[in-house]
Amino acid sequence: MLELKNLGFSVRREDGGTLEILKNINLTIPRGKFVVITGPNGSGKSTLAKVIMGIEHQTAGQIFWDGEDISDLDVTERARKGISYGFQTPPRFKGMRVWDLLSCAAGKNLSFADGCRYLTKVGLCSRDYIRRDVDSSLSGGELKRIEIATILAKEGGLLIFDEPEAGIDLWSFHQLIETFRSLHREDGPAIVIISHQERIIQQANEILLIRDGVLVDRGPVDQIYPRILADTTSMCRFIEEA
Repeated sequence: MLELKNLGFSVRREDGGTLEILKNINLTIPRGKFVVITGPNGSGKSTLAKVIMGIEHQTAGQIFWDGEDISDLDVTERARKGISYGFQTPPRFKGMRVWDLLSCAAGKNLSFADGCRYLTKVGLCSRDYIRRDVDSSLSGGELKRIEIATILAKEGGLLIFDEPEAGIDLWSFHQLIETFRSLHREDGPAIVIISHQERIIQQANEILLIRDGVLVDRGPVDQIYPRILADTTSMCRFIEEA
């Protein structure tokens, strides 16, 4: 289970002041739960994901994973604990094959069949990709799907995806939804996705709504999502009238 206690993150401004990006966030996410974090652009969603992963370090509060305080662990140590992260813009690895990258993520030499299985789950033809280099020859969408395949290969207890739909075509997006459905089970990992995409949101157990660095609402999709849509409609009406 992931638990955040009074979590905060701030940065120093150029004028010497402090800018609070995350403010006193408290939440728990058990294994087997599928949670979507959403909210306006610039509200702190991606920062929260990076702080959980250890890419950024919280400036207040604590982070617990399966009862262990991991607040002071770096990103590598958290990865070893079973926490995985998918970037909005995945890195490229010149000279490394997709097969090698999947094996590295899995922590063992994968068989050809296992490597192909992970690629198929994200909508890639394994025969065309398994021996390709993870370099500039891949499009952004291809790279995104390969990264998601590496997260699946790692088989961690907490899977964090930052806008996984970005740069993915319609057919592959459908395959991605099916992948999330297959991952979502009571004895499976905790899944945390940063997204604005309605079809991804509809797969979740819960929505977490963040605004201005504050967790302002959370709950089942059928309760929270209509409120989000109503707030959006109200804001648009306010802008038009202004």
